Amino acid sequence: MKKVIVELKNFSKSYGDKVVIKDLDLQINEGEFVTILGSSGCGKTTILRSISGLDTPTTGRVYIDGEDVTDLDPTKREVNTLFQNYSLFPLMTVHDNVEFGLKMKKVPKEEREKRIKEALELVQLTGYENRKPSELSGGEQQRVSIARGIVNKPKVLLLDEPLSALDLKLRIQMRLELKNLQKKLGITFIYVTHDQDEALTMSDRIVLLHNGVIEQIAPPDEIYEHPSSVYVADFIGESNIFEGKVTKIQDRYAYVDLTLGDVIKVFNNDFTKNDKVNVIIRPENFKIVKSSSKVNSFEVEIKDNIYDGFYTKTLANAGKLKNIQIKTLSNLVNVTKGDKAFVEWNIVDAIVIKDEKQN
Repeated sequence: MKKVIVELKNFSKSYGDKVVIKDLDLQINEGEFVTILGSSGCGKTTILRSISGLDTPTTGRVYIDGEDVTDLDPTKREVNTLFQNYSLFPLMTVHDNVEFGLKMKKVPKEEREKRIKEALELVQLTGYENRKPSELSGGEQQRVSIARGIVNKPKVLLLDEPLSALDLKLRIQMRLELKNLQKKLGITFIYVTHDQDEALTMSDRIVLLHNGVIEQIAPPDEIYEHPSSVYVADFIGESNIFEGKVTKIQDRYAYVDLTLGDVIKVFNNDFTKNDKVNVIIRPENFKIVKSSSKVNSFEVEIKDNIYDGFYTKTLANAGKLKNIQIKTLSNLVNVTKGDKAFVEWNIVDAIVIKDEKQN
C-alpha cells in the first residue's frame, strides 16, 4: 500500500468574499510526481502555499507525513519550495547559495560540503561553485535553484511554475531533467503549472483544478484519453467537441445525431434515447479521405492547412460545425483550401460524455 505523504482534508480558502478553494480533499503519495494544473486563478498556487506554510486554510487541515502542520511555522516543515524567479542571492556564489539553507539549519560544515557536492553533481553543475548568478544562463540558474531545494533532503519539494522564464527548447530539456532527477532522488514533487504539455510529460498524476474544485485526478494517459468532463477534454490537449442527441440504443451501441443529416455510432455508456451528449474527437484521430462509406464520417469543406513541421493541422467546416481540427502527418496531407472531402474515425476514438446541463 502506498504511503500518503501530503494530505489536505476539507480544505477551503477564501480571501474576503472571494472563495478560491472549495472543500477540497487531496492525497499525494510518497515518491510521486504530482502536477496541479489549471488556468490562472483556479487556486493551484494557493494549495502550494498552504502546504509550504506561507498561507493557511480558511477551513480544513494540512498533513505532511501524517503530522498536522496546519499551524506549524514554515521553517519547521520538511518541505522546500522552488519559485519561478529562482530567488537566488545575487552577491553569493553558487556554492554559497546552495549552502544557505544548510547553514540556517545549523548542519555541520563537513556534512554541508558533502551535500553541496552531491547536489551540484545531480544538477550537473560541478565546477560552477565559484560563479555568481549573473555569470550563469537561465537554465544554469534554474539548476542552482533546484540544487538549493534538494540539498536539505526535504520530504516534499514544491515547484511553482519553475520553468516559465525559460525559452521553449530549454524548457523541454529541463522537463526531462526534472523528471529524471525526481525518480533518482525519490522525493515527492508537487508541481504547479498552467502548461498542459508540462503536466502530460512529467507527471505520475495530474490534479486538474477548475474554479477551486478538482475536475479530475488521474495519470496523464487516462486524463487525456478518458476525460471525466467536457472541461477536462477541452483543457487537456486539442479537442473537437460536437453536441448531439441520442436517437437510438442498440445493444452495446448508441446512435447520435450531430445535426449534420447523418447519425454516428458510439459505444453505449448508460445512455438513454433523447439524451443530450458531447462527442469529443481528438484532431489526430480524424482521417481525411476523398470518399467514405463508414457510419462514422461526414463531409467537410477544407478551410486551411497550417504546417507545423512533422504534423499539419487542417481546419474544415461541416454545416454548422466550424473550424474542425484534423492533425495529419505532413507528408500525407492531400487536400487544399476549398476542397470537399470526408473525415472519418474509429468508434473507439470517440469520447462521449453526457451533457452536464441537461436535467
